[in-house]
Amino acid sequence: MENSKWILITGSSRGIGKASALYLADNGYNIVLHCSKDARRLENLKSEIISKGVQARILDFDIKNREGVKEALEKDIQENGIYYGVVLNAGINKDVPFPAMEDEEWDEVLSINLDGFYNVLKPIIMPMIQARKGRIIVMSSISGQCGNRGQVNYSASKAGLIGAAKALSREVAKRNITVNCIAPGIIKTDMTENIPDEAVKQIPLKRMGTSKEVASLVNYLMSEDAGYITGQVIAVNGGMYL
Repeated sequence: MENSKWILITGSSRGIGKASALYLADNGYNIVLHCSKDARRLENLKSEIISKGVQARILDFDIKNREGVKEALEKDIQENGIYYGVVLNAGINKDVPFPAMEDEEWDEVLSINLDGFYNVLKPIIMPMIQARKGRIIVMSSISGQCGNRGQVNYSASKAGLIGAAKALSREVAKRNITVNCIAPGIIKTDMTENIPDEAVKQIPLKRMGTSKEVASLVNYLMSEDAGYITGQVIAVNGGMYL
């Protein structure tokens, strides 16, 4: 495989991020992996990606630390060049009914999920604009489209990402950069391991989705074939009603 395009994937140690890294590597993209704690846990994934005939490297930064993110990304771009694509996947949830929500549970979720959009893209966007090409994929959620009980913080962050991505798509389209959101429904990951069976029964397809099914859409939106798609929110939710 020959492809000089590098893709940065935040939160790529597990779940959708890991699946996206492997799927993109299978399709010839070079991968910049990211985690916020202990980069050594990405070494096995890095080796697996390299075994596919592409290149990979690891970045370790706390997505909440704006200056730390800026320093890490600017250094990596200076040494290795700008990324062709970015997958903003890093995120957390701290689910609790709103009346019982603590300040930390609000602040932490918004800081990682929504502020992370700004912290990661701000150092990257001008080099991408100067390159006059690129793909930005933002991982939102069905909770950001319709809200969900016990997820006021998470839903707010994911809805905010949709608005931010749509606005940014209008700003950078003339530079041949596309910006799109993916809104997964209930996907089988660590974050959904405690989902009750009753919730799964409400899905028309009667099952959870897989990380690979989301990753396949990431791969498509990263491709040349998706060059006329921007500012969109694409749901991967098994037919769940909004």
